[in-house]
Amino acid sequence: MAKNLKANNEQQTTSNHYNFGMTLANRIADEQGMQRTIERLASEIAEREDLANAVLVGIKARGVPLAERIVAILEQKTGNALRVGSLDITFYRDDLSRIAEAPMVKGSHIPFQVEGKTVILCDDVLYTGRTVRAAMDELLDFGRFSALRLCVLVDRGWRELPICPDYTGFQVKTMGNEAVEVKFRETDGRDEILLVEG
Repeated sequence: MAKNLKANNEQQTTSNHYNFGMTLANRIADEQGMQRTIERLASEIAEREDLANAVLVGIKARGVPLAERIVAILEQKTGNALRVGSLDITFYRDDLSRIAEAPMVKGSHIPFQVEGKTVILCDDVLYTGRTVRAAMDELLDFGRFSALRLCVLVDRGWRELPICPDYTGFQVKTMGNEAVEVKFRETDGRDEILLVEG
């Protein structure tokens, strides 16, 4: 069950300044809190999915370490190997023309068939739903999967598309001037989830 957090009330407010003119308002989770939550997500997936027919795919950048950590936990629990891939949705974004004339493309890596599989799509933060929509479009180019599940570390609300996660780590109520930033050791050198405002 997802943890519900009121972003303005339940975490201690600080006055530290963060990147790009943003101010760090709250720390939603530290390293231990993140790991406990990822372990819970892995347990929920193990209980509800047929892992023998499942693959995990992380949306770059920070959906990838989430997917890899879940796979590592599931493999330790079950003793069975699982497949994990990564998805770069750059060319499937509906705002591609706005972000850059020459967007940075890191490439997708899905070294297995998704045809007939249950694909568990992982991302760090669910916001408007447009990133997930783009990921769904790209996944269909890899084959006709039997089912798609969505696993997110943080659901911050403000949906613009009818997309709902199947597995949620934290539910954070945010204001319009706030954002959630997830840090992983693999990409950022540390594990934490922050609420920033600006």
